[in-house]
Amino acid sequence: MTGSRHHRGLDSRGFIEREGSLGRIPPFFRPVVATARDRLLDAFGPRLHSAYLYGSIPRGTARVGRSDLDLLLVLHEEPTGADRAEARALDEALDKEFPQIDGAGTLLVSRAQALSEAETYDLGWFVACLCTPLLGEDLAEYLPRYRPDSRLARETNGDLAQQLDRWHLRIREAASESDRRALDRRISRRLVRTGFTLVMPRWNGWTSDLHEMAEVFGRYYLERAGQMRSAAAAAYEPGPDPARLRAYVDDLGPWLAAEYTRVHGVKAPRPPRPLAPPTP
Repeated sequence: MTGSRHHRGLDSRGFIEREGSLGRIPPFFRPVVATARDRLLDAFGPRLHSAYLYGSIPRGTARVGRSDLDLLLVLHEEPTGADRAEARALDEALDKEFPQIDGAGTLLVSRAQALSEAETYDLGWFVACLCTPLLGEDLAEYLPRYRPDSRLARETNGDLAQQLDRWHLRIREAASESDRRALDRRISRRLVRTGFTLVMPRWNGWTSDLHEMAEVFGRYYLERAGQMRSAAAAAYEPGPDPARLRAYVDDLGPWLAAEYTRVHGVKAPRPPRPLAPPTP
């Protein structure tokens, strides 16, 4: 394996390596993960097929008091309203009990959905490459290996245009600084990740670091590099500035959606699902 390949998140054959592991969890967050694991078993019991961590905690980059606990639960059957209520209660309890996390979020999907053909290059990729097994059978064993190619780019982030109208509405409805700050964080992250996957096949690698994503994007689109760096900074340190939010949905977002469609095409339609994983 060359140093360059390893640095770019690929193995010696050019496939994206799974980015997290239980061994990378920082010491401050280990009690949170251990408690979450036990409570998931208590709450879901035999309905639970498997559980995964994702995000900064299993990558080893979490910041005390600033990072979320992100969980994906795969159930044997389609999640019910009662399942989602159970997950919300678990999230709220963990957030209240552990000050080292800044919130908890649990996504629920079924085993059939995770392994469906339609989700192979979206949810399936998310499980196989961005999720760290915590409980149960690892679904990555049933999924292909993934390269940072145009198909993966299209099927993960080729739906940005559909998001813009929703963002316009949410920005208009944001009534407080807290609401606008949350939107700034969410939209900034999505734009940076989409910008990165736009150029990912040319760069031929993978990273989850938003600053690195912005820098990689800027190598190919110099005229937009400054905007993407600013978005990466806002993703980590969001603010309530409505002007920045409007610039996202009136300028950077529409340009990025159009360029993405030109380069990679449009994401194939999916059946609606109540909770979708965050796009990479």
